[in-house]
Amino acid sequence: MTALLSPARRRWIAHCSGLALAAWGGAALPARAARPATVLVVGDSLSAEYGLPRGRGWVALLEQRLAREKIAARVVNASISGDTTSGGRSRLPALLAEHRPTHVVIELGGNDALRGLPLAMTRDNLVAMVRAARAAGARVLLVGMQVPPNYGRRYADEFAALFGEVAKAEGAALVPFLLAGVADGPDPTALFQPDRIHPNADAQPIMLDNVWPALRALLRG
Repeated sequence: MTALLSPARRRWIAHCSGLALAAWGGAALPARAARPATVLVVGDSLSAEYGLPRGRGWVALLEQRLAREKIAARVVNASISGDTTSGGRSRLPALLAEHRPTHVVIELGGNDALRGLPLAMTRDNLVAMVRAARAAGARVLLVGMQVPPNYGRRYADEFAALFGEVAKAEGAALVPFLLAGVADGPDPTALFQPDRIHPNADAQPIMLDNVWPALRALLRG
């Protein structure tokens, strides 16, 4: 059939074909907009403002810090008092689908230890959460916790170490201990509520300062 076409007709077909290929190749399409930064915090009572006036927890203070630093990011606090790593693992897929976060902060594990749950289970749950978040395209920050030595020195040491082990193995950023400067200060009770478990309002800026350097690096990286 091509041989029966005139030279002018063949040139016109070639011209139109070239335009079509350029368009389908994406040369004429607008660039896809970048996903807006959304920080999803999945934690327990330490992040859920337990016993605090609304807006005084470290996650609420994070929103204020982002505004001061002129970092455009939305914060979604999906923390639930009493939550464990098993609970967080079961909740995470729906949270990822709903909020499409660019960054996920995982602050869970303390309630696992308080209940004496097996460390292997806590580790497996954290690994699954990190992998799910990364598979959804988010950068992950794992927030570590410690327990008092009365739980047994071996258990306490292995529990504290597992956060770093998971972060290293899975390529996540790490905050070694959320309550650094709070639970290990000169007066261990000064920065806690009367239950001596939950930090008070004065402790929240310290907790944010523990999280902020690692999170800022992820947001600006």
